[in-house]
Amino acid sequence: MATPQSVSDPGGSCSSSEAAGTPNGASPTSNSANDDADVERPTRPPPSASPSFAPSQLPLRFISKVIPGFGRGSKDLGIPTANLSKDDARCTTSVDSLLTGIYWGYARIGEADGNGTGTSSVSNGGLGHTYVTAVSIGYNPTYGNEEKTIEPHLIAPKDHPRRHSSSCGETLFQDFYGETIRLSVVGYLRPELPFEGLEKLTIAIKNDIVNAEKLGNVTTGGASGSGSGRDDGVIAAGEKAWVESNAESVQLV
Repeated sequence: MATPQSVSDPGGSCSSSEAAGTPNGASPTSNSANDDADVERPTRPPPSASPSFAPSQLPLRFISKVIPGFGRGSKDLGIPTANLSKDDARCTTSVDSLLTGIYWGYARIGEADGNGTGTSSVSNGGLGHTYVTAVSIGYNPTYGNEEKTIEPHLIAPKDHPRRHSSSCGETLFQDFYGETIRLSVVGYLRPELPFEGLEKLTIAIKNDIVNAEKLGNVTTGGASGSGSGRDDGVIAAGEKAWVESNAESVQLV
């Protein structure tokens, strides 16, 4: 996924700023606010292999603020993300310990609208409703980032007027900068991979959106095919309920 926004930990730092490289076939993107030569950048590990089971940390919960990123998701790909601030976040584990990759889950931005159908979210630009979400956790290897980011793309229902309004036919809401986001990462989809150009990257992300939507809309057990023995439908239903709630704690019960 490729529009930034970051996360933090209640008792530790889920922190991260972003540094961008140049994707294959794309122009360099600068972010002077993060170009601090005195800051030691962590070494970026190679893309991880896809596990045959869901990572043991899942599900993961985050409460954070939406921050601006590079704008590449909207500008380059037509797939905007509501990136999490690591400086303001509460989360169930350290971001640095998370397996990089593409995940699915649920997210809500702003106060709950109390409308399960999502129809009221049309007038307020998507605020307050819980959406199935495709989430990138990692370094955006096509762009060569040096720091780990968490970038959820909120997926509106197929009949929602904003569902096909982006330049590549995906969900496009208003900017959510400064709003509170609740995010639950429920399941793992695939490793993050470098792609030869933005067209192939866009195709891969659109496929991630399809898979996230299929899994996120299932409410009975065994949906993810993770092979982990988890009752994924029950877990998903519980995590969606947490996102819809106003619970202050991110701890799993």
